[in-house]
Amino acid sequence: MNLEYLRLFYAVANNKNFSQTAKELHISQSSVSLQIKHLEETLQTKLFDRTTKKVDLTPAGQILYKKAEKMLFLMNEIQNELQELKGEVAGHLNIGASLTIGEHVLPFLIAEYKKNYPLVDIHLRMCNSEQIIEKLYKHELNLGFIESMLSYPNLKQIPFQEDELVLIASSRSKIISEHSVSKEELTSLPFIIREKGSGTRQVIEGSLRKSGVDPAALRTVLELEHTESIKSAVEADIGISIISKSAVKKELQLGTLKEIEIDGVKLIRQFYMVYFEEALQLTSEKLIELVFSQAGS
Repeated sequence: MNLEYLRLFYAVANNKNFSQTAKELHISQSSVSLQIKHLEETLQTKLFDRTTKKVDLTPAGQILYKKAEKMLFLMNEIQNELQELKGEVAGHLNIGASLTIGEHVLPFLIAEYKKNYPLVDIHLRMCNSEQIIEKLYKHELNLGFIESMLSYPNLKQIPFQEDELVLIASSRSKIISEHSVSKEELTSLPFIIREKGSGTRQVIEGSLRKSGVDPAALRTVLELEHTESIKSAVEADIGISIISKSAVKKELQLGTLKEIEIDGVKLIRQFYMVYFEEALQLTSEKLIELVFSQAGS
């Protein structure tokens, strides 16, 4: 069986789209269709049911998909071990990270990684959790670092660090003068929140629900896509917000922002690494090893 046909089949099965796969691989859609046809002829079975709107795996395609995962994982493992045997860790590493992780966690890890593996070219893209998952499924990223509590099919999702979320207000706030607030009072205060699709927003809404606060009842005055924009808006006393404590460490020390306790509520979340295990390259494996060695130290 042609291994390249198998890789192509696996990409189409993940994308559920022939044209999208063609764009990713920089080949024509007719070439994708032809190679899939050759694979079907070799196996003497139909692998996809195609309509104008979608592409679905046939029962035979589902069997091949599960086996292809194992075969591609094994091929990857062989390539990684041969590369390591030569004493080389080189190539490209494309990472996607949520804003909080990308700005406050990964820079130190990447600096340490580059000391150990200077031949690896690292590209870091910062976007929200939903966008990272989408880019992983499109094979635009090797590794993702997200804040979302949601589970994603076919992706390995491993917690690697805890993070505390805190309620913040301007230190000169006219909105709230106290240093604590009850759950009931939260819904009467003007809130600045992250955009839909943000892992931080998902965690905040989930944690508030568990604490008996309906997120839909919050009085949202502003939605923003960036942590820095939220901090600036809160400093200007436009509203209050819930944000990662690691992201406001400097502002809390300088006294431009203050932390407000929510009575009886502690907002703790996990940061997660996400990736396709069967497609893991040696460059990615080394970063995962570093992440866990730092977490354990």
